[in-house]
Amino acid sequence: MKRHKSRLDTSQEVEDENRRVRTLRLLVDFSLAYLAQAKMDLEEAQAVVEGVKKQALRLFPDKEDAFDLIYLPRFRRILREKYRLH
Repeated sequence: MKRHKSRLDTSQEVEDENRRVRTLRLLVDFSLAYLAQAKMDLEEAQAVVEGVKKQALRLFPDKEDAFDLIYLPRFRRILREKYRLH
């Protein structure tokens, strides 16, 4: 017999999703600022981006395409500007 989700279940899921979104947003914002300001070589900067992506996928499994579409361009822009990449 199928169990219907209660409003409490749905509310908790929405709350959890909102918490994960806030966590990811803070992580991305902090990491972008860190990349812009810290002295590091390109390989270290790329490792930071990979670390953020890994954490994003822990928070939102199977959402790699969304990360690549939403956040990766912001990281690429910072890296292009900082390391004068084309």
